[in-house]
Amino acid sequence: MNPLKQLEACGQSPWLDYLKRSLIEKDELRTMIVRDGLKGVTSNPSIFEKAIGESEEYADALKQFQATADHSISAIYEHLAISDIHAAADVLRPVYDETHGRDGYISLECSPYLANDTEATMAEALRLWAAVKRPNLMVKVPATPAGIPAIRELIGRGLNINITLLFSTSVYEQVVEAYISGLEDLARAGGDLSKIGSVASIFVSRIDTAVDKRLDKLDDKRLADRFRGKVAIANAKLAYVRYKELFSGPRWQRLAAAGARTQRLLWASTSTKDPAYNDTMYVEALVGRDTVDTIPPITMDAFRDHGKATPDVIEHDVAGARSILAELEQHGISLKEITEELVTDGVQQFADAFDKLFGAIARRRRVLREGDRARFTIGLGSPSLKTAFEEEMENWRNVGRIRHLWAGDKALWTNADEDKWVGWLNIVEEELADVDRLRGFADEVEKHGFTDIVLLGMGGSSLGAEVLAATFGRQSGRPRFHMLDSTDPAQIRAIEGAVDLGKTLFVVSSKSGSTLEPNIFMEYFFERVATVRGKEKTGEHFVAVTDPGSSLERRAKELRFAHIFHGVTAIGGRYSVLSKFGLVPAAAMGIDVKRFLEAVQPMELSCGADVPPAENPGVQLGIAIGVAAKRFGRDKVTVVASQGIADLGAWLEQLLAESTGKQGRGLIPLAGEPLATPEHYGSDRFFTYLELEGQADQSQRQKVDALERAGHPVARIRVKDEWHIGQEFFRWEIATAVAGAIIGIDPFDQPDVEASKNKTRALMQDYEKSRRLPIETPIFHENGLALYADPRNAAELGRHNTLSGYLKSHFGRVHAKAGDYVALLAYIERDDVHTQALTGMRARIRDKTRAATCLGFGPRFQHSTGQAYKGGPNSGVFLQITCDDPVDIEVPGHSYTFGVVKAAQARGDLDVLVERGRRALRVHFKDVGGGLAELGRAIDTALE
Repeated sequence: MNPLKQLEACGQSPWLDYLKRSLIEKDELRTMIVRDGLKGVTSNPSIFEKAIGESEEYADALKQFQATADHSISAIYEHLAISDIHAAADVLRPVYDETHGRDGYISLECSPYLANDTEATMAEALRLWAAVKRPNLMVKVPATPAGIPAIRELIGRGLNINITLLFSTSVYEQVVEAYISGLEDLARAGGDLSKIGSVASIFVSRIDTAVDKRLDKLDDKRLADRFRGKVAIANAKLAYVRYKELFSGPRWQRLAAAGARTQRLLWASTSTKDPAYNDTMYVEALVGRDTVDTIPPITMDAFRDHGKATPDVIEHDVAGARSILAELEQHGISLKEITEELVTDGVQQFADAFDKLFGAIARRRRVLREGDRARFTIGLGSPSLKTAFEEEMENWRNVGRIRHLWAGDKALWTNADEDKWVGWLNIVEEELADVDRLRGFADEVEKHGFTDIVLLGMGGSSLGAEVLAATFGRQSGRPRFHMLDSTDPAQIRAIEGAVDLGKTLFVVSSKSGSTLEPNIFMEYFFERVATVRGKEKTGEHFVAVTDPGSSLERRAKELRFAHIFHGVTAIGGRYSVLSKFGLVPAAAMGIDVKRFLEAVQPMELSCGADVPPAENPGVQLGIAIGVAAKRFGRDKVTVVASQGIADLGAWLEQLLAESTGKQGRGLIPLAGEPLATPEHYGSDRFFTYLELEGQADQSQRQKVDALERAGHPVARIRVKDEWHIGQEFFRWEIATAVAGAIIGIDPFDQPDVEASKNKTRALMQDYEKSRRLPIETPIFHENGLALYADPRNAAELGRHNTLSGYLKSHFGRVHAKAGDYVALLAYIERDDVHTQALTGMRARIRDKTRAATCLGFGPRFQHSTGQAYKGGPNSGVFLQITCDDPVDIEVPGHSYTFGVVKAAQARGDLDVLVERGRRALRVHFKDVGGGLAELGRAIDTALE
């Protein structure tokens, strides 16, 4: 007789420890049932990894599933795995029926990622049970401290449970207690105990492998050889003794009388790992009545060929088994310690297999979506940076940090309140559920006949909308977009002059509702529109976007705004672009918000909690940037982008700087700096190149290629079209959160922005009392220009007779080799002429000093890069630029003007820089045009 069939005669059920699709499709499983007396099948993450990840068997099925819609990696896995489980369960169903539910089971394991979470394990088991819908399914739950209470609960709810990763007899006793208690719970609930099947899987060969490693360290080889290959079998024998003892007595008899069946011991891991051992050793030694042996294919083939089934051999020489384990302890080898380590190691091995499997599925999904040419690559330049990157990638994978990020685990960052600020992770689905409201709003805007939209906001509440407006351009028949995020009177006049107030919609955007600038912008333009439309109809021209319960919401209700849209309180401003803060302006502009959000979803899935770092574009980018900054001083993230998506740079500047620049560390992002050849850069750069397909600038691409060849790290991203710009929002939000964890800061607060606001607020309060700002004395003035510096900076600069002399001394404090950068902070109108002039200056400063350069217009940058300038590394050299305002504008309801507000903001900003020990100098113009020209000439002279 086939030795495998003999096991049945010995009262043991052979199960197959393997599953793949072809086993079912080629009818091999049915053949084994007939030929070998096979009674069941088990699967685990390692088995599915080999079946799905290392073969092409599932390629067509995956492709077909993806053709229906884009799915998450875990959804793809479950679709493939459950299809196999269904098919195997159906093949095994006759065995299940013939044995009245004692055999004929197929096992499916709960995610190993949940092994240490009781509630999550229970939820997962119940979900899988409902998804498979087969009575001969066994859900596998690990015998971890968290798994054991889940076992009782699940048995009590009527599920069949296979307890896995079980090694020690003492833990086995806890498992049996959980099983019996679960049956008692089920009985009290009126459940049918006869429908419950369960096995407790004792792992065998792994014990010997671990013990043998310790035996190898013993000095006495003869002693070691006495134990080698015997401990695992001895452990199993004693577990079987306890099985017979535990399932006896009055308590069990009451359950048995109600139809309950024993939870059989299942021998798992029965292939030999040591080639010196007989390949059927464990199967032959563990034959026992009322047990299950789950056997891998290679061992099953060997046993079929030359195995020997001896009835009840498991009960032979139990005394000898006790003696072996007792003597092992006497020689300093603790089986308890070994089995505890094996549980931990087993969970990790299954998690590793899941990572490998999910990575393989992610690669297949990516190729199906993008083709063979990758849209995202990272060149790391130096071998040392590449090694550090790979180490950190493995660290994130091994610990499962991306899952912690998606769970909002604040311990990933600083253990402060980060868990309260991760609402952006799921905002796309929330907004898609509310998209009809946005569509209705867009229709109203069109019906009303508005010709212009003016967004009144600052920082995170406005920059995302500006990117969308610049990227998509004006939509046919829809309003033009304008953004006001400056208190400069000339900027306000320029906006007002560009629109017809009677046909303009104003979107007032402020998360907190208390931000100074949007509020005074609103008061000014509300009064201006009232002069055209009358107070009764003015509210029709205004929309508010703010968090629930804010002061802006209250004010909007008082003024009868046309709409009030709520943000999400769990999303900070700079992470809010995919929420109402970005979507309300987008809808008003006529952008198809539903199409835009749906285009984001593939990136959300690609960056998901179930995607290992090696295939996770957000995690990879964040790790690369974080490691380069923290360990190699490459903290100047330089954004290079195609013209069609160039405005993304300003949004990235805020996201990176405000999120990471604090506690004396962080990233200094640079956008808009003219691209140069390698010799103009120091070793503090990390370049990111975003190329819009169809708009590649060959000169730009060639320069980036040269930078990478020169050893600079370069991340390249190909953006398919303008609809995919939302994917970059999400990718970079993930990357920023990851980089923040590596750098060791809270990426969701902005303490130093508040410091500038407080300074400005104090100055404004003093002004309302005295009707003037504090008098300042320049350290130098000529030709309508004046220089201001605090005593410390003035002393460091020394005394000079010319503007260029002061600038030479100021820029002489730049040490590019030490990672210094130069920032031009201009409190003047932001227009093309001024931007071009200042960009030319920063390029010349960079080329001469090799230092990175930044350009910010105030007060806009205060809510963006200003956080990093004040809270980040003390490596900045700052030149603040202010000007007189020939024509000022009064702020309604206040004694001050917009010019006064701007001046107070500039002073407050400079005061905080000085308090932080920054190298700072302020230059003031009476005339902006002439002043910029004079400053440019002085900079050129200073750099000679």
